[in-house]
Amino acid sequence: MKIALIIENSQAAKSSIVHDALKSVAEPLGHQVHHYGMYSAEDKASLTYVMNGLLAGILLNSKAADFVVTGCGTGMGSMLACNAMPGVFCGLIADPTDAFLFGQINDGNAIAMPYAKGFGWAAELNLQDCYRKLFDGERGLGYPKERAQVMAKNRGILKELKAASCHDMLTVLKSVDQELLKSALAGERFEEIFFANAQDQAIADYVRRVRAS
Repeated sequence: MKIALIIENSQAAKSSIVHDALKSVAEPLGHQVHHYGMYSAEDKASLTYVMNGLLAGILLNSKAADFVVTGCGTGMGSMLACNAMPGVFCGLIADPTDAFLFGQINDGNAIAMPYAKGFGWAAELNLQDCYRKLFDGERGLGYPKERAQVMAKNRGILKELKAASCHDMLTVLKSVDQELLKSALAGERFEEIFFANAQDQAIADYVRRVRAS
C-alpha cells in the first residue's frame, strides 16, 4: 500500500517526528511511505489544513496513494477538508483505539491526527501505536465481528451517498480557486513523487498544467 503523509504549516516543525513514527511502523509491514511535505517550518511551500484536504483528494482519486495520513493542531480542520473531497473517507484519530475502530468499522482511506492538542511526552509512541493498529493486518473486518456484514453494507451506502453528493475530482480541480490549487501542489518533492505514482491520466495532466502555469 502507498501511504501519503501530508503535514500543514502550524505543525511543520514536528514533521520528522511524524514521518519517522509512520515509517518505523509501515515500512516493515511492506507499505511505502511517500512524504509530500511540509518537511520543516522553513519550507518555501506552505500548506494549510484546507490544502491538506485538496491534496488528499488529488492523491487518492489519481491513485498516486492508497491511504493518506494528515492532521493539524486538533486534526479537526484537516478531517473536514479531507471529507469535503470526492472519494475521501477521513477519520479523526487521537489514540490506538480510534485507529483500530476506524480501520475495522469504517475502513476509510485517510486519517487526520492532532499534532498539537495532547501531543506531549512520548507522543511518538502514541503515533506508532496508532499506525500499528491501522496498518498491521486486514481492515474492515468489523467490530464486534458479528456486526461485520451490517458495517460493510453501511460503508457501501456511504460511498454511494458521497458519490451522489460530490463532483468528480477533475471537476473539483477545475472549479476551485486555481491559486489555492497551485499552492497546494508546490511542495518541493511533489512532482518527483506524484507523477511517478499517479494512475489517472486526466488528473495528472491537469495537475501538470496548473504547476506549469
